[in-house]
Amino acid sequence: MAKNKEAKCKICRREGVKLFLKGERCNSDKCSFDRKPYSPGLHGREKKRVTEYKIQLREKQKTKAMYGMLERQFSIFYKRADLKKGATGENLLRMLECRLDNVVYRLGFANSRAQARQLINHRHFSVNGKGTDIPSFIVKEGDVVAVKEGSRDAKIFKEIMADENIAARIATPAWLELNKDEMKGKVIRLPEREDLPQDIKENLIVELYSK
Repeated sequence: MAKNKEAKCKICRREGVKLFLKGERCNSDKCSFDRKPYSPGLHGREKKRVTEYKIQLREKQKTKAMYGMLERQFSIFYKRADLKKGATGENLLRMLECRLDNVVYRLGFANSRAQARQLINHRHFSVNGKGTDIPSFIVKEGDVVAVKEGSRDAKIFKEIMADENIAARIATPAWLELNKDEMKGKVIRLPEREDLPQDIKENLIVELYSK
């Protein structure tokens, strides 16, 4: 499976926003974004020319990085969103939020989306009682995402569920219902625009792909 091997801290610095790609480290004194709040590279401190295309491109790149996707996969998601009824930008964000790795992260079963993908790849999760190892699986209304019974006593899940910092940082969104005791969550409805990330300007992504 292809993945972006670039240093995650460099991605945040390039996009000029903290994307929490490394989980708890992003809240610590070790966070490179806080220590070096400028773009990486030799000319990172220099003031750069800003164009309309650059603003649109950076918004797309930021969104790709946030959800841990490569260009080809992100482009496929956009094409699918464009074929759906309604606003293409909202459709895209809704599909991204409904990815299984994001749902696992939103439920607080992982410290980051990257960790969620790893745990899913190792088949620690089930959807409606069936195990899956596909992080890009799109959940639907009524689906139940759970830590598999055989994995609930694993050290990593005990640490995650006991970590109050994770619980404080990752609030369960209104479109998901968390049962922490049984280590499962239910999709009670699909996310509306107010449930989607407010720091993403999806109109810029649509404008970029419409060129």
